[in-house]
Amino acid sequence: MSNAVDRGQVEEVNAEFYAAFEEGDYDRMSAVWADGPYASGVSCVHPGWAMLRGRDEVLRSWALIMANTGYIQFVLTDVQTSVYGDQAVITCNENILTAEEGTDSGFLAGGSIVSTNVFVRYDGEWRLLLHHGSPILNGTEEE
Repeated sequence: MSNAVDRGQVEEVNAEFYAAFEEGDYDRMSAVWADGPYASGVSCVHPGWAMLRGRDEVLRSWALIMANTGYIQFVLTDVQTSVYGDQAVITCNENILTAEEGTDSGFLAGGSIVSTNVFVRYDGEWRLLLHHGSPILNGTEEE
């Protein structure tokens, strides 16, 4: 399989990760994350949180976050994809818009997160092994 094909497949799984979050769909989110022999190595750092380790702990965090998120939309910028055999890394900026349901004020918050997503290929399928998001503080982004 060519590197371009692998990059495309990894980018599709990455897009599914963000779509699952936007839709608040736990089943879709669960399907994105690595399992089997990789389940114990699954890790996630949500902005401002401590490291979460293990598939079950990571998925519990997503269930909690999605249950408490009314509306969220991601616009990804500066997306860089690298494939190294059966591992891949995507780095990007997550430009986020959120709103609280039932308000007339529209979008209540926006922000930017710099994100690293690490994927593994297992049984021919790319799955997310690590998500690490860190906030970009105003004025610290390179211009």
